Amino acid sequence: MDDALFPRPRAEIAPGAVHLPGWLTPAAQARLLAACREWARPPAGLRTVRMPGGGEMSVRTVCLGRHWFPYGYARTVVDGDGAPVKPFPPWLGELARAAVADACGTAAADVPPYDVTLVNFYGPGAKMGMHQDRDEKADAPVVSLSLGDACVFRFGNVSGRDRPWTDVELRSGDLFVFGGPARLAFHGVPRTLPDTAPPALGLSGRLNITLRVSGL
Repeated sequence: MDDALFPRPRAEIAPGAVHLPGWLTPAAQARLLAACREWARPPAGLRTVRMPGGGEMSVRTVCLGRHWFPYGYARTVVDGDGAPVKPFPPWLGELARAAVADACGTAAADVPPYDVTLVNFYGPGAKMGMHQDRDEKADAPVVSLSLGDACVFRFGNVSGRDRPWTDVELRSGDLFVFGGPARLAFHGVPRTLPDTAPPALGLSGRLNITLRVSGL
């Protein structure tokens, strides 16, 4: 669907949760994709996350700043190759602060410095179950950027994984920020929409770049 003909307005999905369609320009998407490809290289590169019960997540993940594992953070890839986690680049922190300022209507200078990134790659059939982002020691908003294929993003409530929830289509370049009363809302990705990525981007699948303040 042509966004020029059918523009997608910004929307408050729940108190504290804001969707800003097309926030990243095509050039910004290309730059972020190039960075993700470098971050995905070993050591401390893209990996499959194994849950404590033995199951594997269908997305693959690479971390910056601190390494996330179920259910905590470390300085090294404790559940992978053991390498030190890649550093969190300052420009990415500035991008996160600009995103929060735009979504929340505040000055970027008033947004705390971001220091952790989880980059999730969704290949064919990958999805993410309903969960909370609760391993951080800070309550700053979570910033989510999408690249590549569109997905159905399910944003729920703070009480549990069941309804009520709202399904939002996230496309390449979209920004989603959730904080305040929505900071611990359950959310997930029940499915991606294959072959919907912008052809010029050159990405097969979906990348989700989430930025957080660890408080550690």
